[in-house]
Amino acid sequence: MPINITMPALSPTMEEGNLAKWLVKEGDTVKSGDVIAEIETDKATMEVEAVDEGVVAKLVVPAGTEGVKVNALIAVLAADGEDVAAAASGAGSAAPAPKAAETPKAEAKTEAAPAPAAAPASAPAPAAAPAAASTSGNRTFSSPLARRLAKEAGIDLAAVAGSGPHGRVVKSDVEAAVAGGGAKAASAAAPQAAASAPAAAPKGASDETVLKLFEPGSYELVPHDGMRKVIAKRLVESKQTVPHFYVSVDCELDALLALRAQLNDAAPRKDSAPAYKLSVNDMVIKAMALALRDVPDANVSWTESNMVKHKHADVGVAVSIPGGLITPIIRKAEEKTLSAISNEMRDLGKRAKDRKLKPEEYQGGTTSVSNMGMMGVKHFAAVINPPHATILAVGAGEQRPVVKNGELAVATVMTVTLSTDHRCVDGALGAELLQAFKGYIENPMGMLV
Repeated sequence: MPINITMPALSPTMEEGNLAKWLVKEGDTVKSGDVIAEIETDKATMEVEAVDEGVVAKLVVPAGTEGVKVNALIAVLAADGEDVAAAASGAGSAAPAPKAAETPKAEAKTEAAPAPAAAPASAPAPAAAPAAASTSGNRTFSSPLARRLAKEAGIDLAAVAGSGPHGRVVKSDVEAAVAGGGAKAASAAAPQAAASAPAAAPKGASDETVLKLFEPGSYELVPHDGMRKVIAKRLVESKQTVPHFYVSVDCELDALLALRAQLNDAAPRKDSAPAYKLSVNDMVIKAMALALRDVPDANVSWTESNMVKHKHADVGVAVSIPGGLITPIIRKAEEKTLSAISNEMRDLGKRAKDRKLKPEEYQGGTTSVSNMGMMGVKHFAAVINPPHATILAVGAGEQRPVVKNGELAVATVMTVTLSTDHRCVDGALGAELLQAFKGYIENPMGMLV
C-alpha cells in the first residue's frame, strides 16, 4: 500500500509552511531517518526526516511551493515490493496538496474584496454549503483563534466551510464569513457581536485604499512573507489583549564596564582565541535573570484561570534578522555563568541569522530583553511578547552629568524601560524588579557570586 508523506507540524502553532527544497527525487530509495526535504516556517528552515522506508513514487508538492497546509499530502512512497508506477498514479486522488498551497492567494483575494454593504440578515453564508467537511457528529473542528473570533462575531462555526487540514475551520474562514455577512449564530446577541467584529480582528488598509494615494509607477509592491505576517499578528494581539505599563530607570555602567574589561582580559585562550568575550548585553541578560530570581512574583505569565509562576528565568533575547526578528532563549539564565551565557548567545545569534534555530530554542521563555543601545538609541519602550509578562528595553550607554555627594560628575549612564503586563505585574512590582536589576548592573560583582 502506498505510504503518504504529509506536511509536518514543526511547532505547536504551525498551520502552514513553505516547501523550500526536496533533497530526494522520484525513484530514490529512502529509509527511516533520511533527510528528505527542507521546510521553511515563519522563523526557521528545518530538515524533515523520513519515518518509513520505500521508494519515492511521486513528489506531489514541487519545491518552492508556499503556504502548504499542515497534514497536506506532499509526497508518496511505494512500500517494499510495491509497484512504483501504481503508487504514483494513485497519488493525485489522495489529498489536494497543491490546492492547499494556493490557499493564501485565495484568502488575499477575499480580504481585498469589499464586503457587501447591505447583505440581507437572512441570506445564507457563501461558505455554508460544504460545512459538513469540518464536522464530526455535533462537533466542528476549528482552531482556538477561529473559535474565539467566531464567538465575538456571532458566527455559527457549523455553517462555515473549513479550508484547513481535514476541513478544519481556521481564522481566514471566519473572517470570510464575517465579510460575507452570513453564517450568523442564532442568538439575540449576534448582531451586537458582529458589529464589534472589526475591532476584534482588525486588518490593515486594503491595497486599493492605500495605493490610490500615490502616483502610479512611484512605488513597488513587496508581498509580506510568513515571518512579517506572524510578527504583525502577534504584535496586534499583544497590544489589543495585554494592558502595557511602563517603568524606566537610569543605570550607571562604569563599574560594569570596568569588570567586563577585567574579565575579558583574564579569559583563558583556546586555539589562540579567547574562550569567551563578554558583551554588555550578556551582563544585562544575567542581571535580568537574577532580578527575576530575587523578585519571583514578577517571573510569571497570565492565563484566564491561573497565574503561572515560573521556577527559572528563561530570558529571550531579540535578534534582528533579514525581514524581522526572533528571540532565542537562554534557559535557566540565573544559574549560568557570564561566560556560558556569552558563548550560548553567540551560537544562538549566529544560527538565528541563518534561520537554523529549532522551535524549542525560540518558543516559550519567561521574559525578554531588547537592546538597541548599539544602534545609538537612548530610550524606547518594547512590546510584550505573550506569554511573557515583561520585556526590558535597553538603551545606549552614554556619558551624562550626574550629581554625586552634592557635586557634579560625569558617568556612563544607560536608560532601561520595563514593559509589564499590568494584569499580573503591577507598577510597584515592576519598580521592585527594576531596582533589583539596577542593583546588579551598578554592583556587577554580585553576578559572580
